[in-house]
Amino acid sequence: MAKDRSECKAPGVLQPVIDRDRCEGKADCARVCPYDVFELRKLTADERRVLPLLARFKLFVHGGKQAFAVNAPDCHACGLCVQACPEKAIRLAAVGRVPAARSG
Repeated sequence: MAKDRSECKAPGVLQPVIDRDRCEGKADCARVCPYDVFELRKLTADERRVLPLLARFKLFVHGGKQAFAVNAPDCHACGLCVQACPEKAIRLAAVGRVPAARSG
């Protein structure tokens, strides 16, 4: 079921997006990522404050940590993190592109 690196897309095409309302900081994404895209850390007070009540409760129960895609540009879009996340809190999204400047 695991993909090898040859199946991964080129870096910079897709990047992981983590749903803060779902992430329980179980670190499965960090364990399976061959490109060290993820790290777990405790949320700051400001980050916790914007979460809905249920998400704050889940965060408290699971030690106050969540995953962050700190090296998102290094992602090769292999999807291992998406498959590994038990909360289905990760999706791969196209990297935003800046529109070309118009001459005129």
